[in-house]
Amino acid sequence: MGKYNWQLFILCGFGWFADNLWMQGVSLTLPSLSAEFGISEKSVRYTTSAMFLGLCFGSFFWGIGSDIWGRRVAFNVTLLITAVFGISAAFASSWGGICVLYAAMGFGVGGNLPVDGALFLEFLPDASSSLLTLLSVWWPIGQLCSSLFAWFFIANWPADKGWRHFVVAIGILTFIMFGIRYLAFYLFESPKFLLSRGRQAEAVAVVHGIAYRNNRKTWLTEEILDAVVDDSTPRLPRRLSTTNLINAKLASFSGERIRPLFKSHKLGLATSLIWFCWATIGMGYPLFNAFLPQYFSHGGNHRSSDDSLASELTSEAYRNYAITSIVGVPGSLLAAYAVDMKSPLLGRRGTLAISTFVSAVFLFLFVRFGTTPGSQLFFSCVEAFAQNIMYGVLYAFTPEIFPAPVRGAGTGVASFLNRATGLVAPILAATIPGDGTTTPVYLSAALILAAFVGMCLIPIETRGRQRL
Repeated sequence: MGKYNWQLFILCGFGWFADNLWMQGVSLTLPSLSAEFGISEKSVRYTTSAMFLGLCFGSFFWGIGSDIWGRRVAFNVTLLITAVFGISAAFASSWGGICVLYAAMGFGVGGNLPVDGALFLEFLPDASSSLLTLLSVWWPIGQLCSSLFAWFFIANWPADKGWRHFVVAIGILTFIMFGIRYLAFYLFESPKFLLSRGRQAEAVAVVHGIAYRNNRKTWLTEEILDAVVDDSTPRLPRRLSTTNLINAKLASFSGERIRPLFKSHKLGLATSLIWFCWATIGMGYPLFNAFLPQYFSHGGNHRSSDDSLASELTSEAYRNYAITSIVGVPGSLLAAYAVDMKSPLLGRRGTLAISTFVSAVFLFLFVRFGTTPGSQLFFSCVEAFAQNIMYGVLYAFTPEIFPAPVRGAGTGVASFLNRATGLVAPILAATIPGDGTTTPVYLSAALILAAFVGMCLIPIETRGRQRL
């Protein structure tokens, strides 16, 4: 662990930062889009579906792409695509055009979490693997930045201008992050990727390059690497075809790859439950968080939203959203600390279950007692704190559950279920009968509570045992 690794922590954090910067950014533009284009509060939620569609395709495409073209290409291009199409959305003249450009933007930003997380892990020493949990702290910081920009631009400009200035601003910020990655930092290609392509000499050179950047020395040479490889082990081919790489990626979702996850009753139960948790959280989280600016716009006055929004969010609503974002940051820091605590109530599973239960309870309270802007702010702050603990632990706990040979398949299915159910959430919010401001939150609370029950039943605790 040295200077290069810490620099990479910041640069990979840019990807997590951009993910929530844009997810929350799209949510913050919904009231303005409703006012400018005369779209009902429920119907405008399809805008979020467009973005989630891009996220689904992006996460799958860039996961494969990083295995074909290398980590460096995906690491840089995802932020560039996000910035270009994000800024372009500000100049669209119709709601349909905005949805298309948001989907294209989502295609870029969707690759950040899988690519950046995997890249950081491949350069991370085993002794510092807990930093993977800490990487999630960039997520609430992205939300905070988005809320502050929205408070400045959207709250102080007319409906048809404020959101456009806001989108351009966060687009420029994303482009600056791309520039820092591409121009100000030389990223070594992942040694794991190089070995997978039979480029052993280059992998050794990368290790020497990292040692040099960290002011260290390494004894590794290609001859030593050859010496520790068993003679009976087949050497990898110099080049693997793109078709073979895609087939290998798809094979991780095949029955042959999934079956080992159910080879014992204990492991099969843990696999089923963690997938269930990812799916329910994937749908429950955006049902509340993707439309929180809309809920704030009513100030606790729950009403049907079949008609078009007549007014923009008040400055107080944007202030409350910014405060909620700030409170989420220490949640991620606490998650990184609590996952290794020896208390029987904490650790991975305990911390995850407690934070999920608190999240579900305060979602119910938000609807039942959030009748004023102040009470809404209080309940949403506790909610943000608990949910950032929940997600921080979930990202660390999930891969530790699965055996190493099929860990990619287990986490891949979990990620896919999370994105797929997230795509369904805005559609439900737009079409579900009843009040558009309370029913989605009740459904979100029920889903998060179901995830809590699943977490309590997981028969595996990985604290101090298995590391990614």
